[in-house]
Order: sequence, then structure tokens, then C-alpha cells
Amino acid sequence: MKPPVIAFYDSKSYEIDFFENQSKKTGIEFKYFNNRLNSDTVAMSKGSDGVCGFVNDDFSEKVINSLSEFNIPLVALRCAGYNNVDLNAAYKRIHFVRVPEYSPSAVAEHALALILTLNRKTHKAYYRTRDNNFNINGLLGFDLKGKKIGVIGTGKIGKTFIKILSGFGVEILAYDIHPDTEFANDYSVKYVALDDLFRCSDIISLHCPLTPENMYMINAESIEIMKDGVMLINTGRGKLINTKDMVEGLKAGKIGYAGLDVYEEETEYFFEDYSSSVITDDVLARLLTFSNVLITSHQGFFTKEALSEIASVTCSNIISFFKDDALLNEICYKCGNQECRHKKEGRCF
Repeated sequence: MKPPVIAFYDSKSYEIDFFENQSKKTGIEFKYFNNRLNSDTVAMSKGSDGVCGFVNDDFSEKVINSLSEFNIPLVALRCAGYNNVDLNAAYKRIHFVRVPEYSPSAVAEHALALILTLNRKTHKAYYRTRDNNFNINGLLGFDLKGKKIGVIGTGKIGKTFIKILSGFGVEILAYDIHPDTEFANDYSVKYVALDDLFRCSDIISLHCPLTPENMYMINAESIEIMKDGVMLINTGRGKLINTKDMVEGLKAGKIGYAGLDVYEEETEYFFEDYSSSVITDDVLARLLTFSNVLITSHQGFFTKEALSEIASVTCSNIISFFKDDALLNEICYKCGNQECRHKKEGRCF
């Protein structure tokens, strides 16, 4: 088999080492581009055997049409999410594979880090003591023990988050369209209706994928029925929250804390350095003014273990296709699931 040549978009220095280690093992030749994939940069993939993309690459119909014209049969997403992919446009033209899981612990632990940091204000204490200010006024927190924490989405990340929380003496409420009652019994989790979770939780953490059905599930109406001073944590997808409604909730004091690793309009800013520029996104700029908001730049996945697994699975997906004509971790074009009744012989078409 001739080693496949893969156009690798939106490449960052911290991930190239991991992929080069896999390249030595598999023979895959990666062509690294700093540019994100879009209609202006898609021509850079011409002559390649496949494309490797990330969360902010554009796989719209226009881009997919170009990839198809270049006879590129495979796109390997080095991420779990695929809401940036027009699956209808790709159907019967290009196969999409992904990394369905890499390190549930990485994202779950980051969610907990956001909770603890917002609560105990360790980020503020760090800067105070660096300036020789040892005053603790304004750093008052609360005990997690005894609080009700609502977990929306009990997939692998949500379950890992719950397992971590179980040692804090909290009461865990959960919502999922496919409840796992056995898991709930093992970890004393109570599945409730979504409105009940909103109404009763002191802290709400989002761990579900983005779908057309749950887009903006956190909005003015759902915020209105939440507890006063509720803490919102989002390490899932930005568009799970209507950010403008959240800003209004923060201004009114309804939302007491917000910890965000994702943002609905993050594509332009996240993963890039704008420290010498003006942020023109008025909503993001407003969020950054709140002292009770903590934003991280989509770094929940960012651990050595996760990056190693992402590189390994992505390369396995690529080699399986080009060497064995097999599709590992293919996205189903009808329902989006990795394993579903629409597939025949492990393929969606």
C-alpha cells in the first residue's frame, strides 16, 4: 500500500508531535497547514488522499463539493463532535470518521476545575498574592457537600464527571434522553425531567452533544426557573446556551457563576492569540467583563493522554480505510450515530 497523503488543517505545534509519532508507526504522510479549512483554503488539499480536520474547520456543502471534485474519499475528524459537517452534502460522496472518545476524564476533570475555581476563587487569589496582597475579602465560597448538582447528558464524559462528584457528598440529579438506570443505582443518581433539574440544581453542568433538538436549551425561559445564584458549567458545545440570554441572567443576578470552556461563536477566537487585538464580538467582550464568569479556550480535552489517543485513533481510522477498505468510527449520515441500524457491512454507503 502506498502511504496516504493527508492534508492536515488548523494544525497546532502542540499536536504535531503526537501525530508525527503515529506517522512513523503507520507511514501516513501529513501535510500540515496552519489555515483552517474553508472555501478559500480547500484548494490546498488538492492532490491529497484525504483530509484531517478539527472542530472549527468548515465542512459545509460548498467545501464538500470541492473535496469531492478533488476525488478525496475520506475526512478524518480528530475530534468527537461533528456539528460542523453537512452530512447530507457528504452522503454517498465522502466518508467521515471521527474520534468518538479520547479521554472522558480530561473533560470531566476540567468541568470540576471550573466549578472549584469559580467557587473558591483561586484564580483571583493567585493574582492577589503575586502582588503581595493577602487579603481574603471577596473570596468567600461555599461547601460543595450537600449541594444539588444537575448533570445534563450521561454519556461517557457525563458518567465520569458523576463518578468524580460522588466523592464530594453532593446530591446528583441527571437528565438524558436515554437514562442508564443501572449506572444511576450504582452512583445514587436521580434521573429527573429537564425542568425539574433546572428548578432544583445549585450547579448545572452540560455534557451532551449539540443536536437540532437541544440547541439553546439554556435560554431565557429555562434560566427563569433556575435557582437564584445558580452556577452554569459548559464543557460541551457553545450553542447549548443562548449566550445573550445568559448575559441577561448574569446582569440580573439570576446566574451567580458561569464556567465556559466553549462559546457559540468561538470559531474566530478560540485557539488563537488576540492579546494585541480588540475583540469585536460584543457578546464575548461583555462576558469577559463579569467577575463571576470564567472562560477557558476549549481546553477541556487538552491533556497528554487525550492528545495521544486522538492521534492514535485518527491514524487507525485512516489506515483502516486505505489499507483494509474498512471504516472505523464512521459517522452515520442518517442518524449521526457511530453504530446504528442504517449501516451495512460497517459502512453507511
